[in-house]
Amino acid sequence: MHRKLIIATAIASTFASVAVAAEPASPHTFTGNVGLVSDYLFRGISQSHGKPAIQGGFDYAHASGFYAGAWGSSISWVSDAQNVSVPVEIDVYGGYKNGFAGDWTYDVGLITYNYPGSKSVPANASAKADTTEIYAALGWKWLTAKYSYATSSHFIGWYGGVAGGDTTKGTKGSDYLELNANYDLGNGLTLIGHVGAQKVKNYVKSGDTDASYTDWKIGVTKDLGVGVVGLAYSDTSSKGTCNSTAGGTNAYCWGVYSTGGTTGYRDASQSQVVLSFTKSF
Repeated sequence: MHRKLIIATAIASTFASVAVAAEPASPHTFTGNVGLVSDYLFRGISQSHGKPAIQGGFDYAHASGFYAGAWGSSISWVSDAQNVSVPVEIDVYGGYKNGFAGDWTYDVGLITYNYPGSKSVPANASAKADTTEIYAALGWKWLTAKYSYATSSHFIGWYGGVAGGDTTKGTKGSDYLELNANYDLGNGLTLIGHVGAQKVKNYVKSGDTDASYTDWKIGVTKDLGVGVVGLAYSDTSSKGTCNSTAGGTNAYCWGVYSTGGTTGYRDASQSQVVLSFTKSF
């Protein structure tokens, strides 16, 4: 009887092991990230007045290709421009991505850029910072092309119309086309490159260029195991004759001030070297 019991127990254990091994993997994946940057750049434009920013977010992905997430960063650009406390940006997004033909991928989705507190900015100023975009991307190996289109009435605080004149037009329809490269050099090193073209619809300054511009970036990241360190150089074509007297000769640039006046002026579109550290978990 003792021998039969041992054999029966062994058989039961074998079946239990097979059942555990055969249990399918969960289709749900949850990840998070936290980071620190020496300057938060959005499409080449400083959002933190050239100062460091802390960032982080959470992501959910389903095996089918659907995903959703939220990401936030400390900022100062709304406060700098309007002297209203808006210290954070919160992005919420979702979409679907998948692959085809081996090395090709695609991604479609929607993202909202939210600035809690920005609604208290006067309505006749660059008030409506909250923005919604839809996007589509096509990737091949280490290259990705992406197109984003603003569906909200205003794009990142820009009103439409000629400065000093009609400002009733919205900037819905502003768009951004970009090409990104992430080339694996081995040993945890990745070469990154980026070029993008931002169009701000309906905004034209009288006698000068409009708010549209291009930006580009080149850099490298290194996976240290405990996190990823990055170093990149970024620049834009958005160069005007802005100065500490609130714009000089009326030329356009993305300049901001530290107190909503003319003190602490800094051209937010100037070239910049950015150091970053990101930890995923």
